[in-house]
Amino acid sequence: MANETVISFKWVEFNYDHRKPILEDVTFSVRAGSKITLMWQNWAGKSTIFKLINGSNQKLSWVINIAQNATIATGYQVMLPEDKELTVWEFFRKYHPDKTQFNIDRDIKEILDVVNLKAPLEKKISAFSGGQQARLLLAGALIQNPDILLLDEPTNNLDKEWIWHLTTFLQNYKKTVIVISHDAEFLNSFTDWVIYLDSHTKTTEQFVWDYNDVVEQIKRKIEKDNQANARLAKEAEAKKQQAEVFAHKWWKLRAVAKKMREAADEMEDDIVDTRKEDKTIREFKIPLQDDIGWVLLKIRSVHIIKNDELTVKDIEVDLRKDDHILLSGPNGIGKSTLLEKIVNGQEDWVQVTPWVKIWYYRQDFSNLDFSQTVYDCLRNAAGPDMEEQELRSVAAWFLINGEIMKSQIGVLSEWMKGLVAFCRLVFLKPGILILDEPTNHINFRHIPVIAQALDAFEWGMILVSHIDEFVWQIRIDQYLDLD
Repeated sequence: MANETVISFKWVEFNYDHRKPILEDVTFSVRAGSKITLMWQNWAGKSTIFKLINGSNQKLSWVINIAQNATIATGYQVMLPEDKELTVWEFFRKYHPDKTQFNIDRDIKEILDVVNLKAPLEKKISAFSGGQQARLLLAGALIQNPDILLLDEPTNNLDKEWIWHLTTFLQNYKKTVIVISHDAEFLNSFTDWVIYLDSHTKTTEQFVWDYNDVVEQIKRKIEKDNQANARLAKEAEAKKQQAEVFAHKWWKLRAVAKKMREAADEMEDDIVDTRKEDKTIREFKIPLQDDIGWVLLKIRSVHIIKNDELTVKDIEVDLRKDDHILLSGPNGIGKSTLLEKIVNGQEDWVQVTPWVKIWYYRQDFSNLDFSQTVYDCLRNAAGPDMEEQELRSVAAWFLINGEIMKSQIGVLSEWMKGLVAFCRLVFLKPGILILDEPTNHINFRHIPVIAQALDAFEWGMILVSHIDEFVWQIRIDQYLDLD
Protein backbone atom coordinates (compact mmCIF):
# COMPACT_ATOMS: atom_id res chain seq x y z
CA MET A 1 0.00 0.00 0.00
CA ALA A 2 3.11 2.22 0.00
CA ASN A 3 2.65 5.59 -1.78
CA GLU A 4 -0.91 4.58 -2.68
CA THR A 5 -3.74 7.06 -2.14
CA VAL A 6 -5.66 5.55 0.77
CA ILE A 7 -8.27 8.29 1.26
CA SER A 8 -9.78 10.53 -1.39
CA PHE A 9 -12.53 13.14 -0.93
CA LYS A 10 -13.83 14.70 -4.16
CA TRP A 11 -16.51 17.42 -4.14
CA VAL A 12 -17.95 16.03 -0.92
CA GLU A 13 -21.01 17.71 0.59
CA PHE A 14 -22.59 16.85 3.92
CA ASN A 15 -25.38 18.21 6.07
CA TYR A 16 -27.75 17.14 8.81
CA ASP A 17 -30.09 19.98 7.81
CA HIS A 18 -30.23 21.23 4.19
CA ARG A 19 -30.41 24.82 5.48
CA LYS A 20 -27.09 24.48 7.32
CA PRO A 21 -24.48 22.63 5.25
CA ILE A 22 -21.43 21.44 7.17
CA LEU A 23 -19.23 20.56 4.19
CA GLU A 24 -19.37 21.89 0.63
CA ASP A 25 -17.07 20.89 -2.23
CA VAL A 26 -14.49 19.29 0.10
CA THR A 27 -11.63 17.80 -1.89
CA PHE A 28 -8.37 16.29 -0.61
CA SER A 29 -6.36 13.08 -0.75
CA VAL A 30 -4.12 11.20 1.68
CA ARG A 31 -1.28 8.89 0.68
CA ALA A 32 -0.37 5.76 2.60
CA GLY A 33 2.03 6.35 5.47
CA SER A 34 1.26 10.09 5.72
CA LYS A 35 0.93 11.84 9.06
CA ILE A 36 -1.76 14.50 8.69
CA THR A 37 -3.07 17.26 10.98
CA LEU A 38 -6.74 18.14 10.56
CA MET A 39 -6.94 21.81 11.58
CA TRP A 40 -10.35 23.36 12.15
CA GLN A 41 -12.39 26.34 13.14
CA ASN A 42 -15.33 26.32 15.54
CA TRP A 43 -18.30 24.43 14.09
CA ALA A 44 -16.20 23.46 11.06
CA GLY A 45 -17.12 19.77 11.05
CA LYS A 46 -13.82 18.15 12.02
CA SER A 47 -15.54 15.18 13.69
CA THR A 48 -17.78 14.90 10.62
CA ILE A 49 -14.69 14.28 8.48
CA PHE A 50 -13.66 11.42 10.79
CA LYS A 51 -17.16 9.94 10.73
CA LEU A 52 -17.23 10.06 6.94
CA ILE A 53 -13.88 8.26 6.79
CA ASN A 54 -14.78 5.52 9.25
CA GLY A 55 -18.31 5.08 7.90
CA SER A 56 -20.28 6.43 10.88
CA ASN A 57 -21.97 9.02 8.62
CA GLN A 58 -23.43 8.02 5.27
CA LYS A 59 -25.65 10.99 4.31
CA LEU A 60 -23.53 12.70 1.66
CA SER A 61 -23.12 13.46 -2.03
CA TRP A 62 -20.30 12.99 -4.48
CA VAL A 63 -17.34 10.74 -3.86
CA ILE A 64 -15.32 9.36 -0.96
CA ASN A 65 -12.87 6.59 -1.81
CA ILE A 66 -11.06 4.48 0.78
CA ALA A 67 -8.36 2.07 -0.43
CA GLN A 68 -9.76 -1.41 -0.94
CA ASN A 69 -9.53 -3.62 2.16
CA ALA A 70 -7.98 -0.76 4.17
CA THR A 71 -8.87 -1.07 7.86
CA ILE A 72 -9.70 2.00 9.96
CA ALA A 73 -9.68 2.57 13.71
CA THR A 74 -10.55 5.71 15.65
CA GLY A 75 -9.20 6.88 18.99
CA TYR A 76 -11.92 9.19 20.28
CA GLN A 77 -11.65 12.08 22.75
CA VAL A 78 -13.56 10.46 25.59
CA MET A 79 -14.46 6.97 26.71
CA LEU A 80 -18.01 5.88 25.83
CA PRO A 81 -20.21 5.67 28.95
CA GLU A 82 -20.97 2.00 28.26
CA ASP A 83 -17.24 1.23 27.88
CA LYS A 84 -16.50 2.68 31.32
CA GLU A 85 -18.51 -0.21 32.82
CA LEU A 86 -16.30 -2.84 31.14
CA THR A 87 -13.22 -4.47 32.59
CA VAL A 88 -9.94 -3.98 30.74
CA TRP A 89 -10.24 -7.48 29.27
CA GLU A 90 -13.85 -6.89 28.14
CA PHE A 91 -12.86 -3.53 26.63
CA PHE A 92 -10.12 -5.04 24.46
CA ARG A 93 -12.29 -8.02 23.60
CA LYS A 94 -14.89 -5.58 22.26
CA TYR A 95 -12.42 -3.83 19.93
CA HIS A 96 -10.17 -6.73 18.95
CA PRO A 97 -10.73 -7.46 15.22
CA ASP A 98 -10.63 -11.25 15.71
CA LYS A 99 -13.37 -12.11 18.21
CA THR A 100 -12.42 -15.80 18.17
CA GLN A 101 -8.69 -15.43 18.77
CA PHE A 102 -7.40 -17.52 21.67
CA ASN A 103 -4.29 -15.41 22.18
CA ILE A 104 -6.09 -12.14 22.90
CA ASP A 105 -4.39 -11.92 26.32
CA ARG A 106 -1.01 -11.84 24.59
CA ASP A 107 -2.16 -9.06 22.24
CA ILE A 108 -3.53 -7.05 25.18
CA LYS A 109 -0.20 -7.32 27.00
CA GLU A 110 1.69 -6.16 23.90
CA ILE A 111 -0.58 -3.18 23.28
CA LEU A 112 -0.50 -2.12 26.95
CA ASP A 113 3.30 -2.13 26.68
CA VAL A 114 3.00 0.15 23.64
CA VAL A 115 0.95 2.68 25.61
CA ASN A 116 3.15 2.19 28.70
CA LEU A 117 0.28 1.31 31.03
CA LYS A 118 0.02 -1.32 33.75
CA ALA A 119 -3.65 -2.26 33.78
CA PRO A 120 -5.00 -5.33 35.62
CA LEU A 121 -7.36 -7.12 33.21
CA GLU A 122 -10.12 -7.43 35.83
CA LYS A 123 -10.08 -3.69 36.70
CA LYS A 124 -13.01 -1.56 35.51
CA ILE A 125 -12.30 1.22 33.02
CA SER A 126 -14.11 3.72 35.26
CA ALA A 127 -11.52 3.12 38.01
CA PHE A 128 -8.71 4.59 35.89
CA SER A 129 -7.72 8.26 35.82
CA GLY A 130 -8.54 10.50 32.86
CA GLY A 131 -4.98 10.19 31.55
CA GLN A 132 -5.02 6.40 31.88
CA GLN A 133 -8.35 6.25 30.08
CA ALA A 134 -6.83 8.35 27.28
CA ARG A 135 -4.11 5.71 26.88
CA LEU A 136 -6.71 2.93 26.88
CA LEU A 137 -8.61 4.75 24.12
CA LEU A 138 -5.45 4.77 22.00
CA ALA A 139 -4.74 1.14 22.86
CA GLY A 140 -8.29 0.17 21.86
CA ALA A 141 -7.63 1.67 18.42
CA LEU A 142 -4.13 0.20 18.07
CA ILE A 143 -5.17 -3.35 18.95
CA GLN A 144 -7.21 -3.31 15.73
CA ASN A 145 -3.90 -2.95 13.80
CA PRO A 146 -5.49 -0.48 11.36
CA ASP A 147 -4.10 0.75 8.04
CA ILE A 148 -5.57 4.17 8.84
CA LEU A 149 -5.46 5.50 12.42
CA LEU A 150 -7.72 8.46 13.30
CA LEU A 151 -6.89 10.25 16.57
CA ASP A 152 -9.23 12.87 18.05
CA GLU A 153 -7.42 15.05 20.64
CA PRO A 154 -5.08 12.22 21.75
CA THR A 155 -3.07 14.38 24.20
CA ASN A 156 -6.08 15.36 26.32
CA ASN A 157 -5.45 14.37 29.97
CA LEU A 158 -1.97 13.02 29.21
CA ASP A 159 1.03 14.03 31.31
CA LYS A 160 4.18 15.43 29.68
CA GLU A 161 6.09 12.17 29.87
CA TRP A 162 3.42 10.29 28.04
CA ILE A 163 2.93 12.98 25.40
CA TRP A 164 6.61 12.52 24.65
CA HIS A 165 6.08 8.73 24.55
CA LEU A 166 3.11 9.13 22.15
CA THR A 167 5.07 11.53 19.97
CA THR A 168 7.94 9.05 19.64
CA PHE A 169 5.51 6.25 18.84
CA LEU A 170 3.81 8.26 16.07
CA GLN A 171 7.15 9.36 14.60
CA ASN A 172 8.05 5.69 14.12
CA TYR A 173 4.57 4.50 13.11
CA LYS A 174 4.62 3.27 9.51
CA LYS A 175 0.93 3.49 8.69
CA THR A 176 -1.38 6.41 7.92
CA VAL A 177 -2.35 8.74 10.77
CA ILE A 178 -4.79 11.67 10.78
CA VAL A 179 -4.83 13.72 14.00
CA ILE A 180 -7.20 16.34 15.38
CA SER A 181 -5.44 18.31 18.12
CA HIS A 182 -4.93 21.86 19.41
CA ASP A 183 -1.46 21.03 20.80
CA ALA A 184 0.85 22.75 18.28
CA GLU A 185 4.12 21.47 19.74
CA PHE A 186 2.85 17.88 19.65
CA LEU A 187 1.58 18.20 16.06
CA ASN A 188 4.69 19.87 14.69
CA SER A 189 6.87 17.04 15.97
CA PHE A 190 5.53 14.36 13.61
CA THR A 191 2.94 15.51 11.04
CA ASP A 192 3.82 15.96 7.35
CA TRP A 193 1.15 18.45 6.36
CA VAL A 194 -2.09 20.13 7.38
CA ILE A 195 -5.65 19.90 6.06
CA TYR A 196 -7.38 23.15 7.05
CA LEU A 197 -11.17 23.00 7.38
CA ASP A 198 -12.86 26.39 7.09
CA SER A 199 -16.23 26.88 8.82
CA HIS A 200 -17.15 29.84 6.57
CA THR A 201 -16.45 28.46 3.09
CA LYS A 202 -17.19 24.83 4.19
CA THR A 203 -14.15 23.71 2.18
CA THR A 204 -10.70 22.34 2.88
CA GLU A 205 -7.21 23.37 1.83
CA GLN A 206 -3.90 21.53 2.16
CA PHE A 207 -0.69 23.10 3.50
CA VAL A 208 2.80 21.62 3.60
CA TRP A 209 3.86 23.62 6.67
CA ASP A 210 3.73 23.13 10.37
CA TYR A 211 0.74 24.16 12.49
CA ASN A 212 2.06 27.59 13.52
CA ASP A 213 3.05 28.44 9.94
CA VAL A 214 -0.43 27.55 8.70
CA VAL A 215 -2.04 29.86 11.29
CA GLU A 216 0.16 32.73 10.08
CA GLN A 217 -0.34 31.87 6.39
CA ILE A 218 -4.14 31.84 6.79
CA LYS A 219 -4.04 35.19 8.55
CA ARG A 220 -2.03 36.75 5.69
CA LYS A 221 -4.34 35.19 3.07
CA ILE A 222 -7.42 36.61 4.82
CA GLU A 223 -5.86 40.10 4.83
CA LYS A 224 -4.86 39.85 1.15
CA ASP A 225 -8.30 38.60 0.03
CA ASN A 226 -10.11 41.27 2.04
CA GLN A 227 -7.96 44.01 0.48
CA ALA A 228 -8.61 42.67 -3.04
CA ASN A 229 -12.34 42.37 -2.37
CA ALA A 230 -12.51 45.95 -1.08
CA ARG A 231 -10.76 47.22 -4.23
CA LEU A 232 -13.08 45.25 -6.56
CA ALA A 233 -16.19 46.39 -4.69
CA LYS A 234 -15.08 50.04 -4.89
CA GLU A 235 -14.36 49.82 -8.64
CA ALA A 236 -17.66 48.02 -9.32
CA GLU A 237 -19.62 50.68 -7.45
CA ALA A 238 -17.86 53.45 -9.40
CA LYS A 239 -18.75 51.82 -12.75
CA LYS A 240 -22.37 51.40 -11.66
CA GLN A 241 -22.58 55.09 -10.80
CA GLN A 242 -21.03 56.06 -14.16
CA ALA A 243 -23.42 53.72 -15.98
CA GLU A 244 -26.36 55.35 -14.22
CA VAL A 245 -25.20 58.80 -15.39
CA PHE A 246 -24.66 57.66 -19.03
CA ALA A 247 -28.00 55.85 -19.18
CA HIS A 248 -29.84 59.16 -18.70
CA LYS A 249 -27.87 61.07 -21.33
CA TRP A 250 -27.83 60.90 -25.13
CA TRP A 251 -29.21 57.54 -26.43
CA LYS A 252 -25.84 56.60 -28.04
CA LEU A 253 -24.32 56.38 -24.55
CA ARG A 254 -26.83 53.75 -23.40
CA ALA A 255 -24.74 51.00 -25.00
CA VAL A 256 -21.71 52.26 -23.07
CA ALA A 257 -23.75 52.23 -19.87
CA LYS A 258 -24.77 48.62 -20.52
CA LYS A 259 -21.14 47.55 -20.97
CA MET A 260 -20.16 49.37 -17.79
CA ARG A 261 -22.89 47.54 -15.84
CA GLU A 262 -21.64 44.22 -17.25
CA ALA A 263 -18.08 45.10 -16.23
CA ALA A 264 -19.29 45.96 -12.73
CA ASP A 265 -21.11 42.61 -12.51
CA GLU A 266 -17.95 40.78 -13.56
CA MET A 267 -15.97 42.56 -10.86
CA GLU A 268 -18.52 41.54 -8.23
CA ASP A 269 -18.33 37.96 -9.47
CA ASP A 270 -14.55 38.08 -8.95
CA ILE A 271 -14.97 38.86 -5.26
CA VAL A 272 -13.83 35.67 -3.56
CA ASP A 273 -15.61 33.92 -0.73
CA THR A 274 -12.88 34.62 1.77
CA ARG A 275 -12.09 32.85 4.97
CA LYS A 276 -13.19 34.60 8.13
CA GLU A 277 -11.17 34.62 11.28
CA ASP A 278 -12.47 32.01 13.67
CA LYS A 279 -14.59 33.64 16.38
CA THR A 280 -12.84 33.96 19.71
CA ILE A 281 -14.55 34.22 23.06
CA ARG A 282 -14.64 37.70 24.51
CA GLU A 283 -12.29 38.73 27.31
CA PHE A 284 -13.98 38.20 30.66
CA LYS A 285 -13.38 38.76 34.35
CA ILE A 286 -14.29 36.26 37.06
CA PRO A 287 -16.38 37.96 39.79
CA LEU A 288 -15.20 37.35 43.34
CA GLN A 289 -17.03 35.98 46.37
CA ASP A 290 -17.52 38.57 49.09
CA ASP A 291 -16.33 38.33 52.70
CA ILE A 292 -13.85 35.46 52.56
CA GLY A 293 -11.07 34.96 55.08
CA TRP A 294 -7.32 34.85 54.65
CA VAL A 295 -6.80 31.04 54.61
CA LEU A 296 -9.27 29.39 52.23
CA LEU A 297 -8.09 25.77 52.29
CA LYS A 298 -5.73 23.52 54.28
CA ILE A 299 -4.24 20.23 53.02
CA ARG A 300 -2.40 18.14 55.60
CA SER A 301 -1.84 14.87 53.70
CA VAL A 302 -2.15 13.46 50.19
CA HIS A 303 -2.89 9.95 48.93
CA ILE A 304 -0.47 8.91 46.17
CA ILE A 305 -1.05 5.88 43.93
CA LYS A 306 1.85 4.12 42.21
CA ASN A 307 1.59 0.66 40.63
CA ASP A 308 -1.88 0.35 42.19
CA GLU A 309 -0.38 0.79 45.66
CA LEU A 310 -1.57 3.58 47.96
CA THR A 311 0.88 5.74 49.90
CA VAL A 312 -0.11 8.50 52.32
CA LYS A 313 2.23 11.47 52.64
CA ASP A 314 1.94 14.18 55.28
CA ILE A 315 2.25 17.69 53.87
CA GLU A 316 1.37 21.20 54.97
CA VAL A 317 -0.17 23.29 52.21
CA ASP A 318 -2.38 26.32 52.80
CA LEU A 319 -4.27 28.01 49.99
CA ARG A 320 -4.57 31.66 50.97
CA LYS A 321 -6.37 34.57 49.42
CA ASP A 322 -4.71 35.50 46.09
CA ASP A 323 -2.75 32.19 45.96
CA HIS A 324 -2.47 30.13 42.78
CA ILE A 325 -1.25 26.53 43.17
CA LEU A 326 -0.06 24.32 40.29
CA LEU A 327 -0.75 20.65 41.06
CA SER A 328 1.40 18.26 39.01
CA GLY A 329 2.35 14.59 38.73
CA PRO A 330 2.08 11.71 36.26
CA ASN A 331 -1.18 10.13 35.12
CA GLY A 332 -2.82 7.95 37.74
CA ILE A 333 -0.89 9.29 40.73
CA GLY A 334 -3.99 10.83 42.32
CA LYS A 335 -4.32 14.45 41.13
CA SER A 336 -7.99 14.21 40.20
CA THR A 337 -8.69 12.18 43.34
CA LEU A 338 -7.22 14.96 45.47
CA LEU A 339 -9.34 17.55 43.69
CA GLU A 340 -12.48 15.44 44.24
CA LYS A 341 -11.67 15.17 47.95
CA ILE A 342 -11.31 18.93 48.20
CA VAL A 343 -14.61 19.58 46.42
CA ASN A 344 -16.55 16.94 48.34
CA GLY A 345 -15.05 17.89 51.71
CA GLN A 346 -15.18 14.28 52.93
CA GLU A 347 -11.65 13.96 54.34
CA ASP A 348 -10.36 15.28 57.67
CA TRP A 349 -6.98 16.03 56.08
CA VAL A 350 -8.59 18.51 53.67
CA GLN A 351 -10.27 21.49 55.32
CA VAL A 352 -12.14 24.13 53.32
CA THR A 353 -13.16 27.29 55.15
CA PRO A 354 -16.92 26.70 55.61
CA TRP A 355 -18.37 29.73 53.80
CA VAL A 356 -15.99 29.63 50.80
CA LYS A 357 -17.63 28.65 47.49
CA ILE A 358 -15.71 26.33 45.12
CA TRP A 359 -16.06 26.27 41.34
CA TYR A 360 -14.80 23.01 39.84
CA TYR A 361 -13.87 22.42 36.19
CA ARG A 362 -13.92 18.64 35.75
CA GLN A 363 -12.19 16.89 32.85
CA ASP A 364 -15.33 15.00 31.86
CA PHE A 365 -17.88 17.75 32.73
CA SER A 366 -19.80 15.20 34.83
CA ASN A 367 -20.61 17.91 37.40
CA LEU A 368 -22.86 19.46 34.74
CA ASP A 369 -26.38 18.06 34.36
CA PHE A 370 -26.35 16.62 30.83
CA SER A 371 -30.16 16.45 30.76
CA GLN A 372 -30.46 20.22 31.37
CA THR A 373 -30.69 22.72 28.56
CA VAL A 374 -27.85 25.21 28.36
CA TYR A 375 -30.34 27.99 29.16
CA ASP A 376 -31.53 26.30 32.36
CA CYS A 377 -27.93 25.62 33.43
CA LEU A 378 -26.95 29.28 32.99
CA ARG A 379 -30.19 30.63 34.45
CA ASN A 380 -29.72 28.54 37.61
CA ALA A 381 -26.18 29.88 37.96
CA ALA A 382 -27.17 33.50 37.29
CA GLY A 383 -30.18 33.46 39.59
CA PRO A 384 -33.67 34.88 39.02
CA ASP A 385 -32.67 38.51 39.50
CA MET A 386 -30.50 38.75 36.37
CA GLU A 387 -32.22 40.36 33.40
CA GLU A 388 -32.79 38.10 30.40
CA GLN A 389 -30.90 40.42 28.09
CA GLU A 390 -27.84 40.43 30.35
CA LEU A 391 -27.89 36.63 30.63
CA ARG A 392 -27.94 36.20 26.86
CA SER A 393 -25.33 38.91 26.39
CA VAL A 394 -22.86 37.12 28.70
CA ALA A 395 -23.63 33.81 26.94
CA ALA A 396 -22.77 35.44 23.61
CA TRP A 397 -19.29 36.27 24.99
CA PHE A 398 -18.73 32.50 24.99
CA LEU A 399 -20.22 31.94 21.50
CA ILE A 400 -23.43 30.54 23.00
CA ASN A 401 -26.24 31.61 20.67
CA GLY A 402 -29.99 31.11 20.91
CA GLU A 403 -29.91 27.72 19.24
CA ILE A 404 -27.25 26.40 21.62
CA MET A 405 -29.24 27.80 24.56
CA LYS A 406 -32.10 25.43 23.66
CA SER A 407 -29.80 22.37 23.37
CA GLN A 408 -29.31 19.80 26.09
CA ILE A 409 -25.79 19.90 27.51
CA GLY A 410 -25.32 16.19 26.82
CA VAL A 411 -25.57 16.64 23.03
CA LEU A 412 -22.99 19.43 22.83
CA SER A 413 -19.47 18.88 21.55
CA GLU A 414 -16.79 18.60 24.23
CA TRP A 415 -15.34 22.04 23.45
CA MET A 416 -18.79 23.62 23.68
CA LYS A 417 -19.37 22.00 27.08
CA GLY A 418 -16.12 23.64 28.17
CA LEU A 419 -17.35 27.07 27.07
CA VAL A 420 -20.66 26.52 28.91
CA ALA A 421 -18.66 25.70 32.05
CA PHE A 422 -16.63 28.92 31.78
CA CYS A 423 -19.75 30.99 31.03
CA ARG A 424 -21.37 29.52 34.14
CA LEU A 425 -18.30 30.56 36.14
CA VAL A 426 -18.92 34.24 35.35
CA PHE A 427 -22.27 34.03 37.17
CA LEU A 428 -21.16 32.14 40.30
CA LYS A 429 -18.72 34.44 42.21
CA PRO A 430 -16.48 31.70 43.70
CA GLY A 431 -13.80 32.00 46.36
CA ILE A 432 -11.76 29.04 45.05
CA LEU A 433 -11.24 27.85 41.47
CA ILE A 434 -10.28 24.20 40.93
CA LEU A 435 -9.39 23.38 37.33
CA ASP A 436 -8.55 19.90 36.08
CA GLU A 437 -7.05 20.15 32.56
CA PRO A 438 -9.17 23.14 31.45
CA THR A 439 -7.59 23.34 27.97
CA ASN A 440 -8.82 19.89 26.93
CA HIS A 441 -11.03 20.18 23.82
CA ILE A 442 -10.73 24.01 23.75
CA ASN A 443 -9.92 25.74 20.45
CA PHE A 444 -6.43 27.27 20.52
CA ARG A 445 -7.85 30.77 19.91
CA HIS A 446 -9.77 30.71 23.21
CA ILE A 447 -6.90 29.52 25.40
CA PRO A 448 -5.10 32.91 25.81
CA VAL A 449 -8.41 34.56 26.80
CA ILE A 450 -9.08 31.91 29.45
CA ALA A 451 -5.48 32.14 30.70
CA GLN A 452 -5.79 35.92 31.07
CA ALA A 453 -8.96 35.59 33.19
CA LEU A 454 -7.36 32.96 35.43
CA ASP A 455 -4.15 34.94 35.82
CA ALA A 456 -6.17 37.95 37.04
CA PHE A 457 -8.26 35.94 39.53
CA GLU A 458 -7.56 37.42 42.96
CA TRP A 459 -8.78 34.63 45.28
CA GLY A 460 -7.59 30.99 45.53
CA MET A 461 -6.92 28.65 42.61
CA ILE A 462 -5.63 25.08 42.14
CA LEU A 463 -4.71 24.22 38.57
CA VAL A 464 -3.82 20.94 36.84
CA SER A 465 -2.57 21.32 33.26
CA HIS A 466 -0.01 19.56 31.06
CA ILE A 467 0.11 22.42 28.51
CA ASP A 468 3.20 24.50 29.33
CA GLU A 469 2.22 27.36 27.01
CA PHE A 470 -1.03 27.72 28.96
CA VAL A 471 0.55 27.52 32.42
CA TRP A 472 3.22 30.09 31.50
CA GLN A 473 0.47 32.69 30.99
CA ILE A 474 -0.88 32.28 34.54
CA ARG A 475 0.64 33.51 37.78
CA ILE A 476 1.68 30.52 39.92
CA ASP A 477 2.54 31.10 43.59
CA GLN A 478 2.95 27.53 44.91
CA TYR A 479 3.84 24.17 43.34
CA LEU A 480 2.53 20.84 44.65
CA ASP A 481 4.15 17.90 42.82
CA LEU A 482 2.64 14.57 43.88
CA ASP A 483 5.51 12.61 42.33
